[in-house]
Amino acid sequence: MTAYKSGDPTTLNRLYGRSKGKPLRDGQQGLVDTLLPQIAVPVEGPVTAQRLFGDDRALHFEIGFGGGEHMAARADMLPDHGFIGAEPFVNGVAQALLHVSGGNSDGSGDRRPPIPNVRIHHGDALEVLNRVPDGALSFAYLLHPDPWPKARHAKRRMMNDGPVNLIAAKLKPGGEFRFGTDHPIYLRHALMVMRRHMHQFEWLAEGPPSWQIRPGGWTQTRYEAKARQQGHEVWYFRYRRI
Repeated sequence: MTAYKSGDPTTLNRLYGRSKGKPLRDGQQGLVDTLLPQIAVPVEGPVTAQRLFGDDRALHFEIGFGGGEHMAARADMLPDHGFIGAEPFVNGVAQALLHVSGGNSDGSGDRRPPIPNVRIHHGDALEVLNRVPDGALSFAYLLHPDPWPKARHAKRRMMNDGPVNLIAAKLKPGGEFRFGTDHPIYLRHALMVMRRHMHQFEWLAEGPPSWQIRPGGWTQTRYEAKARQQGHEVWYFRYRRI
């Protein structure tokens, strides 16, 4: 996952973190070469439901989708909605393309129908988010971002005033921002940031179960599964745009 500079949304143009990992397998590279161009977000111009999907459906945006498990599951669950995902890590993009294509990452070779309502950007999420019209999104997701735990790196976290203001601008009234983490330092920082934005967001919480138990329709990501295997506690937050 990736973090960005804080500040004014129009100046959030520095991408931190790695973009490549292990070399892609032939099948993964084939998906990047053939499927990605078919479902890629346009590199210029407005990012709208009409342009991406041909109608005015509800739009979801996932910032740093990792391996794409959550995005693909939500898109499969809501076939009449449109899903936009951005991820700079090419290995994650390849994994998401496997999900979208109907492949199975467990090696079984099983196939599912392709998922048609997903568009992917391999690169900076905030560059694309800036091109989404204000008030166009029904949901925005930020799940298990890179914690950048050192205090001097706090400005690199996605949960900062600039990105949160941008997310707020792009969500329609009543739209939902979902955030999840297993990192206690990031948790405290995120809650501090969100307290400064309560004029924009209503925290949808009714006691500890609200943030201790994964809500319905919130599919587990590989990062969450790894955190649980390591014995970490995981926290879930839902905010409604005022």
